[in-house]
Amino acid sequence: MSETGTHDTRTQVVPVRTPSRSYNVHVGCDILHTVGPLVREAAGGDVAAVMSDSNVGPLYAQRVIGSLESSGYRTVYVEFAAGERNKRFATLVPMLEQLAQAGLSRKDVVVAVGGGVCGDMAGLAAALYQRGIQVAQVPTSLLAMVDSSVGGKTAVDLEAGKNLAGAFLQPSVVVADVTCLHTLSPALLADSCGEVIKHGVLADPTLFSRLEAHPITERGYADEELARVVAQNVAIKRNVVNADEREQGVRQTLNLGHTLGHAIEAASDYQLGHGSSVAAGLCCVTRATERLGWTEPGCAERIERVCAAHGLPTDTSVSHEDILRFATHDKKRSGQTVNLIVPLRIGKVAIRTVDMDELARIVSLGCGTR
Repeated sequence: MSETGTHDTRTQVVPVRTPSRSYNVHVGCDILHTVGPLVREAAGGDVAAVMSDSNVGPLYAQRVIGSLESSGYRTVYVEFAAGERNKRFATLVPMLEQLAQAGLSRKDVVVAVGGGVCGDMAGLAAALYQRGIQVAQVPTSLLAMVDSSVGGKTAVDLEAGKNLAGAFLQPSVVVADVTCLHTLSPALLADSCGEVIKHGVLADPTLFSRLEAHPITERGYADEELARVVAQNVAIKRNVVNADEREQGVRQTLNLGHTLGHAIEAASDYQLGHGSSVAAGLCCVTRATERLGWTEPGCAERIERVCAAHGLPTDTSVSHEDILRFATHDKKRSGQTVNLIVPLRIGKVAIRTVDMDELARIVSLGCGTR
């Protein structure tokens, strides 16, 4: 990470360098006014299509539009109904029609303003429109800042499961303004922490220890401190994405907690948030793998304790049958096996290929035990 004084001396810039595109992630306080200049520098073009949902749009879209127009863009605003249940092709097609009606060309840009659902929808719209135009990500939730806005994954959900139809499209720039987190409800802030905790377990014992000592949900973090935590998380994901852009190897480790978490999320009909589902999945898989001797003793208790301190679930009441049914549709499955990400200890994980019988045993040992 490096500091930059180009737009704000408090802004941290995390460079991402993948085979398909290199770009910068700007993390700072009160930096929405820099979106226009940063998008202009990174993406160019004449028209910027700002995409947001019905919750976030009324809060931040006009500020972003104003910055873009001050930087010379003609803008069009595209809004869709908020919520995971609307992350479907039925929502995406009208968004694409609006891009066409606005006359966007291949040199223009989509600007996603919102949380993870918005980033996925806008990113996929950009990937599909005219076979691919540029996208800029302006995440407004903690979960989107630390995870979904970086790395280029875009998708919609199908009846069979989450994120089953999508494309890779790296953004041209990411602008994460942590002051946007002031408008998050306590429940949404807590939900976002699931991915932050996951990153600590995955690769950073120091971050995990900080979360143990000082939960983010205590709201005792100053904006500058929270910006450092966000940038630290982005750097963790950046390191993985740089090494494996298309999830052929090490990038699979970012799915820690997701095999069971996605199943728990789908079984709740997406009423349980993604970060909460990941937290529950992480706790469940670690309990099971510790009992199998794959994970360092005491690891599960530490993870459960830090999740609980952030107001996150540490188990699930979803039946084992339903978890396995949804897990068999997970995109990480290959034939009769699935690559499960196993915590070895805090800060180190491994990819372990398990068959369906082994997965059933892990579900039995880890889920519904609290």
